[in-house]
Amino acid sequence: MNNLVENIIPVGAIPSSDEIHFTVWGPFLHDCKVHLYEPQETVIPMEKNKRGYWNSVFKITEHHQKITYKYLINEKEEYPDPASRYQPFGVHERSEVIQFDNTQNPQDYSLRPKLEDYVIYELHVGTFTPQGTFEAIIPRIAKLKDLGVNSIEIMPVAQFPGKRNWGYDGVYPFAVQNSYGGPWGLRKLVNHCHQMGIAVILDVVYNHLGPEGNYLSKFGPYFTSKYKTPWGEAINYDDAFCDEVRNYFIYNALYWFNEFDIDALRLDAIHAIYDESAYLFLEELADKVKEYDLKTNQTHFLIVESDRNDPRFIYPKAEGGYSLHAQWCDDFHHALHAYITGEKNGYYADFGSLAQLAKAYQQGYVMDGCYSSYRKRKHGRKPQKANRGQLIVFSQNHDQVGNRFRGERLSILVSFEELKIIAALTLFSGFIPLLFMGEEYGEKNPFCYFVDHGDPALLQAVREGRKREFQAFYGDQDGYDPTIEETFKKSIIQWELHQKDKHALLWSVYKECLTLRKKLKILQPLSNISPKVYFNEKEKIFSFLFENEEEKIIGLTNFDCVERTFVVDQRLEPLEKMLDLAEEKWSGLGSLSPSRLIGENLSVGVNPKNFVLYYNHKDLA
Repeated sequence: MNNLVENIIPVGAIPSSDEIHFTVWGPFLHDCKVHLYEPQETVIPMEKNKRGYWNSVFKITEHHQKITYKYLINEKEEYPDPASRYQPFGVHERSEVIQFDNTQNPQDYSLRPKLEDYVIYELHVGTFTPQGTFEAIIPRIAKLKDLGVNSIEIMPVAQFPGKRNWGYDGVYPFAVQNSYGGPWGLRKLVNHCHQMGIAVILDVVYNHLGPEGNYLSKFGPYFTSKYKTPWGEAINYDDAFCDEVRNYFIYNALYWFNEFDIDALRLDAIHAIYDESAYLFLEELADKVKEYDLKTNQTHFLIVESDRNDPRFIYPKAEGGYSLHAQWCDDFHHALHAYITGEKNGYYADFGSLAQLAKAYQQGYVMDGCYSSYRKRKHGRKPQKANRGQLIVFSQNHDQVGNRFRGERLSILVSFEELKIIAALTLFSGFIPLLFMGEEYGEKNPFCYFVDHGDPALLQAVREGRKREFQAFYGDQDGYDPTIEETFKKSIIQWELHQKDKHALLWSVYKECLTLRKKLKILQPLSNISPKVYFNEKEKIFSFLFENEEEKIIGLTNFDCVERTFVVDQRLEPLEKMLDLAEEKWSGLGSLSPSRLIGENLSVGVNPKNFVLYYNHKDLA
């Protein structure tokens, strides 16, 4: 990889045909050695270069022999490798050298979807199956493909303490979690997905490291006291010696592409990446990924999560942006969730009307420079130059479910009829849709926050911290204990439900919506059409119209508990009904809406709590 990307230095233990190259950054260390435990215990001296990197080489006598080690620094302290590829015994113990067999099945990159074609399925490895491993996911991939999913997003897999964690407490960004099956399990899953034409997105955390097993500061100034994050000191992206810190994380991103064939990275909470430099770390990362892609003739994507509502991160450089590829759009979720549930606590204070849902449908952002009552200031910026294929929308995700008081899913909060509406509105929005594991069949188990720290003081700090977080929403009520195993176990999804009763029916609704979305090109992000919207707050009705020279599609939603009438005040060529969720096959009571719309000044009745979709193509008129 060093030959592919200019000025990026590989770190960690990197095997070649007959030797292991060890490289670790430690600019202030006066001595550093490799303490080899296996295959035979020995201490290997290292040499320091001008940039503060310590290097050594170990000759391999037998390929694929087990090699474990720590770094002995300043002749007195031993720590795992900050760029460890595998921590088989946990976050405090020895690192292991990974020697992959690079004989993999030939990859046909033409089978993988483009970013604007993604239908994303977010999952947590530990709770997606009872086994909680990468290999246990593999038998379910075919079923997800049949549903209409073409990309999976895996929550962070960097080594964390214990066996249960969301992954955002990882402390070895290069090491794949041992309890999930380690790097071999991840490789096997990715390879299987690619054979099925499924892209793989990996969630990575470049804004902080977890508290337990975080030894980076023992080696060098990876952190800075210039800024304070919710998790402590910020990662050093713009202070003294930051160049090598940037190198570490940029190399990490390229490592996932190069060694695991990951298709895209989702960058967690970039609003907590503090950087006031003229050349932002995120911009440099995007440039290096582009350079890597040009030299390998591949394509990779960087997807960001940010609560700033600043579209410049996804604008091209020619438009004054940083050339990241896509962004999670929380406002779409907030607008839909707050309206259907009626919740107004916390950040939902800025949402709750159909006017806001209409705005979300038109441009993704609702907070686009307007006043936020939650923040007590103006928030966001208009996304005038953002394409719809750059915004990822959802009705649920790990944050919006897991950061609730009791981790309740929408299946607990709203009716079955409303779950069907939510599916249709999300999947027919014209943005990139994301599903959170289990929503497609109405999973009833919660998705709670959980940790498995070894330090009792840390466990208590987590309990207290979660309680503080919930105060804005729920006051001083007691929630669940995130530190006990039972909390983790009750978060494991019940996959078998997708074949039972109304769960199977909801699965069929999602499948039908995804089938129609794929068939009707105007609903796909590539068309980049902003819909016309109509709503009536009093009558609780909402409609959208996507239209171009060839296609027209109208979606009618009645959120009310009584029948409502939509008035279409334009002349219509024949529009055929493509979906009506009040029909008996979708567990409705029978549709009130006509099978075809034609003519002008039409009045269309729509059942209570229902969604209807009409479509016209000029070649079919």
